[in-house]
Amino acid sequence: MSRNARGSTQSKSGGSGGKGGSLFAGVLVGMVLGLIVAGGVAWYILKKNPESFEAKERREETKPVVESKALPPVAKMAPASAPVAAGTDDKQHFEFYKVLTDGASPKNRTAPKETKPAAPTLEIYYVQAGSFPNQNDAEKLKAKLALLGMEATLQPAAIPNKGTYYRVRLGPLKGADEMNKTLASLKQNGVVNATSIKA
Repeated sequence: MSRNARGSTQSKSGGSGGKGGSLFAGVLVGMVLGLIVAGGVAWYILKKNPESFEAKERREETKPVVESKALPPVAKMAPASAPVAAGTDDKQHFEFYKVLTDGASPKNRTAPKETKPAAPTLEIYYVQAGSFPNQNDAEKLKAKLALLGMEATLQPAAIPNKGTYYRVRLGPLKGADEMNKTLASLKQNGVVNATSIKA
């Protein structure tokens, strides 16, 4: 009999702990569901008629200024956008406002000077396809480059103790990218001794 009494007390105490936990879980689930429903309703209202809130704000901005009979006429406040007429009784009350608006008028403001960004200076390059002591060899290379669609020039150069050499050059080329493309094209077409020269 003592075993049954102990078992029943244990089951009752265990059961009360379970009810408390399930109550807390129920409250938590209810709160989450309530938040989801409230968010859904707000989303639906805003989706259906989003202008209702904007129209309300506009109505509040455009409400007429109600004159108070308790204040004397000198103390009336004009809306901020209304210009101040010169020679009125309210002039002394709105001088500060007039000074502010005159200082902020478009004719007193100086437009910021537009500064043009400095154009990046492109470096000028030449590509020397070859240099020959014999002019006929230089002419042959120039003709080969012409067949590839590249316009080359011959430049004779007197080199001390060696005589006159004929340089076959391409250019001027604007920037390193164009120079690298030209060098790659020459190497693909069998001109492997081409070098770049910075102007």
